[in-house]
Amino acid sequence: MRRLLPMLAGLLLLTGCSGEPATPQAAVCESYAAVQNTVEHIRNTNVSENGLSALKPYVTQLIDQLKQFVTDAQAQFGAQADTLRASVDELSASVDAARADPNVTTLSVVRADVADVRAGAQTLRATIQETC
Repeated sequence: MRRLLPMLAGLLLLTGCSGEPATPQAAVCESYAAVQNTVEHIRNTNVSENGLSALKPYVTQLIDQLKQFVTDAQAQFGAQADTLRASVDELSASVDAARADPNVTTLSVVRADVADVRAGAQTLRATIQETC
């Protein structure tokens, strides 16, 4: 019996450290946290100091994270995630356009699209708040 307790405790620790979310709800919350973190990176990117190329890796990362989030959230938050994904796609296109032809108009579109991504993330956060 004395040997069994330490073995059980060890198994419980190993099970808890598997890195896999314990429930679908935990997976949704983890993938959502990743999306939020990347949105904050986009918001805090200083384009005038670092150039538009500083935004592109975050936009690409966010697209991948949104795909994972939609998979994790299934039908529960799909509409809000799709709206955010559409605004990220628009941001990606506007960044590409501004990189090709940097001018006041294209850069203002990037700024507006960043604001749309942030608003979409805030809407998603408000919707998912009760779950996470």
